[in-house]
Amino acid sequence: MTVFFIGAGPGDPELLTLKAQRLISECPVCLYAGSLVPEAVVAGAPEGALVMDTAPMTLDDTHSQIVMAHGKGQDVARVHSGDPSLYGAIAEQIRRLKADGIDYQIIPGVPAYAAAAAALGQELTVPEIAQSIVLTRMSMKSTSMPEGETLENFARTGATLAIHLGIRALREIERVLTPHYGADCPVVVAYRASWPDQIFLRGTLSDIHAKVRAEKITRTALILVGPALADIKDFKDSALYDPEIPHVLRPKVLV
Repeated sequence: MTVFFIGAGPGDPELLTLKAQRLISECPVCLYAGSLVPEAVVAGAPEGALVMDTAPMTLDDTHSQIVMAHGKGQDVARVHSGDPSLYGAIAEQIRRLKADGIDYQIIPGVPAYAAAAAALGQELTVPEIAQSIVLTRMSMKSTSMPEGETLENFARTGATLAIHLGIRALREIERVLTPHYGADCPVVVAYRASWPDQIFLRGTLSDIHAKVRAEKITRTALILVGPALADIKDFKDSALYDPEIPHVLRPKVLV
């Protein structure tokens, strides 16, 4: 048997990959993180499948279900939100699978920052404005951040920041980022991106906290910060399609 760590994407069942959808429809055991993955994502599990919401379960609980499935030779769809490689908490699960000699595969999914950018209708990397995206999080009550991976260090790059688990730390984010980005730097708070009740709040470092409080958003939100989020009209075209910059698929035409 195989355990498939499946990225369910940000919430919209139509953002599942074809492979993810097929595996969910084939596996006789489906363990999904119900706090972040809607039931509609796992509704395609086969008839008679064991479908369990792991939100109230511990790591020991979920692993014991996998071990039982292994004993029966049953494949397991282990469904996580977004992409499993980013804050998927799969490393500790994989460690146990390896110790028990259980095979696994990882199926990538659409990350929240990509879904948010799509809904906003914009690119997060704009030529000569921002060409990097930093995916990070606030520690809050979660595992502490490694030394050096501080918000201030990332702010020095001027890159677009995608901050997870930070909605209750907006004041701290404002304090740390303002000296580097400026009080008027654009901010977008994406609440439950791609869900039916999604909310997108646009603001700046100086006023986004008040807007979030007014909407009473306290969880399940991604914070995007950076100059690339502005409605920029005057920027240089990418060199990708520049006729003066040939490449192997588009040689320069000599006249």
